[in-house]
Amino acid sequence: MSMKSIFSPTRFLFLAAIFLFSQCDKEIDHKYDFTFHFITENYEPLNFTDNGRVTGLAPDLLAEICKSLNIPFDVEVLPWSEGYNLAQEKDNAVLFSTVLNADRKNLFKWAGPIASMEWYFYAEAQNPVVLQSIDDARKLDAIGVIQDYSIEQYLVDQGFTNLVYCTDHQDGFEKLLSGEIDLYPSDRATAKSALQALNHSLYRVVEKRPIRTEMIYFAFNKMVPDEVVADIQREIDRLKDIGFLRTLSRKYLNTSDYPGTLQVYTEDYPPLTFMNKYGEITGFGSDVVYEIMDRNNVFANIKLSTWSNGYELALHNPNFCLFTMDRTEIREDLFQWVGPIGTNATYFYTRAGSGIVISSMSDAMNLNAVGTVSSWYSDQYLRDLGFTNLVSENEPGIMTRMLMEGEVDAFVCSAVTFPTILKDQGFTYDQVSEAFTLMSSDFYIAFSKNTSATTINQWQSSLETMKLDGTYSDIHQKWFP
Repeated sequence: MSMKSIFSPTRFLFLAAIFLFSQCDKEIDHKYDFTFHFITENYEPLNFTDNGRVTGLAPDLLAEICKSLNIPFDVEVLPWSEGYNLAQEKDNAVLFSTVLNADRKNLFKWAGPIASMEWYFYAEAQNPVVLQSIDDARKLDAIGVIQDYSIEQYLVDQGFTNLVYCTDHQDGFEKLLSGEIDLYPSDRATAKSALQALNHSLYRVVEKRPIRTEMIYFAFNKMVPDEVVADIQREIDRLKDIGFLRTLSRKYLNTSDYPGTLQVYTEDYPPLTFMNKYGEITGFGSDVVYEIMDRNNVFANIKLSTWSNGYELALHNPNFCLFTMDRTEIREDLFQWVGPIGTNATYFYTRAGSGIVISSMSDAMNLNAVGTVSSWYSDQYLRDLGFTNLVSENEPGIMTRMLMEGEVDAFVCSAVTFPTILKDQGFTYDQVSEAFTLMSSDFYIAFSKNTSATTINQWQSSLETMKLDGTYSDIHQKWFP
């Protein structure tokens, strides 16, 4: 056969047609086998409309995911309440950016987290209001909120009855500056954006008190197949690993900090865990966790939170680590456990010289007020026993002052940490008495239930190796000489 016959025009066109059709089939074969209805709101800088284009940290991340998976990227922008309801009704809906909390956990399927949100109570800059605890906010005349926002749901759950409903963040900050409301809960980036839209700077307001930390996700209608959600989750994790989410966080949130594939949280509970004067998370438990992570090539930042907030996050968020936590019967099936890493005794403490005698649990039940810290194992344990005289706060320092000022008769705290808490509040251990022993228990590193068994086994194995090679003893000697 001649070269001319091999490359005849007719044969060339035939081969070209086959190639083009095969490419079309390839494109069709690679089109993602699920049709999404993406829903968002105007919530700058996470998601917002700019010159008719939906942008922000979440849309930019989602656009990259859609590009990778060959998914059409079309987004409907709706008011939050409308989008929130539609996402529960439409079986292919995806709502973002959405906080995962106890109220919402079972309403959607989740992929993320893609960011974290630090909520604060904001006041007008010249407002002299003082918030020593969240309870002080309940006593004010008016706190602005937006219907169906996670922070609104939280405040309702906390028994707030002084809520004033706003249409959006601009309306909320406008009401704050005009004096119609006393406080408005927001994160810093959103506050800055809303105030700029009102032609004001962030300096017109002041953060009065942190409220809580929340994790932000893509929320899927319950009818979306699990394998579809898993595909999106894998893409999120991949984009975290290659630094894409870090770039978006810098661009939109002015921070290099973003949630990794594993969240690691602790509380201010010296000497086990605390932040030192240099802003470093340290302590006995922290050193143990740092060493375990180092041995497993895990590079997660440890975040400091109130115990009640960290406990709730660990209950509801996947791939979440919280330490140190006492392993009790109430908590046994709520978490996965690595440890033990230590033991402590818990007492009913009274003021030295107060004359209060506690010889039994019955005596403690008959006191006027017993102080506890919200979500501490001791608070849960006493409530389970039927104590009705408990007074709880989120921070042990506040409860320590209440004990020393006579606002509570006794404070339930562990002996391993109470000396340091007292010192931080300007008191000494000889100013209190160990009136009655409540319990002795081991404390652990706790993981959320849906953290992989591989992670749990790796951490447990590393801890056991540390105990064998002497590293654990060295850490213990450092903090408890």
